[in-house]
Amino acid sequence: MKTLDYIALILVIIGAINWGLIGFFSFDLVRAIFGDMTIISRVIYALVGVSGLYALSYFGRLRNE
Repeated sequence: MKTLDYIALILVIIGAINWGLIGFFSFDLVRAIFGDMTIISRVIYALVGVSGLYALSYFGRLRNE
């Protein structure tokens, strides 16, 4: 489970960096690397989104500790 937590956290960080670049510089890094809404970029966006939802479970685990 710890490995999944790290993978999710890395994807959430990648998403946060991408959104920061979009907000500050109007530059979408995922689009620049993988193209405008190609299958690969859609998969990356989906994985980042699912990771963000999974990261919500961190709050429940922190409360239990």
